[in-house]
Amino acid sequence: MQLPEKLPRHISIIMDGNGRWAKERGKERAFGHAEGIESVRVITEACAEWGIPYLSLFAFSEENWGRPQEEVDALMKLMFKAVANEYETMMRNNVRFLALGNRGRLDPVLNAAVSHLEEQTAGNTGLTMIVFVSYSGKWDIQQAADRMAAEGGSSIEPYLVTAGIPDPDLIIRTSGEKRISNYLLWQAAYSEFVFTETLWPDFRKDSLLAALEEFASRDRRYGKVK
Repeated sequence: MQLPEKLPRHISIIMDGNGRWAKERGKERAFGHAEGIESVRVITEACAEWGIPYLSLFAFSEENWGRPQEEVDALMKLMFKAVANEYETMMRNNVRFLALGNRGRLDPVLNAAVSHLEEQTAGNTGLTMIVFVSYSGKWDIQQAADRMAAEGGSSIEPYLVTAGIPDPDLIIRTSGEKRISNYLLWQAAYSEFVFTETLWPDFRKDSLLAALEEFASRDRRYGKVK
């Protein structure tokens, strides 16, 4: 598998299409979410292997709390299972794990498990994998503005949940949808976007490579003339 010479420092993915993938197979939506966990594993290992410094994944938005309770409960159980099962994979691949968002809304047991995995992997020096959970871009900007005002700050960026993390160079959205869905509104100011028809449970290394090739073909000028 030949990688392009120009690679992004930070890849971010809006993982979409789990429900449709399951529906096409006559299954419940939770079946698609479970299969999507395998895509997370494959893509994380690929980014670690290819030397990508940062990978972030939009797993659960603030708006997702409005979904049917049965689906929310299934998603929370899947997240807990994934957190519990991925420790060895992360350690083997030298992956540092972070979870960012309005985590006060999470179940305390899940929150504790997430914090434990963050602590366990804090010393890893390879890929930083960020999962955005209970997150929205508007919420992030609002909480940052409130904290900045309270502390008399002069710049909003140190107060965003992503402080210290480079903005994404490439944002990928799966399943054919062509919108940002309240994700990283501040941080995505100069991101390149790739939209793919592939549903998230079918998104694998070849899909990521195609997105990287598209990224490498772009001329990023940041509003300037080259």
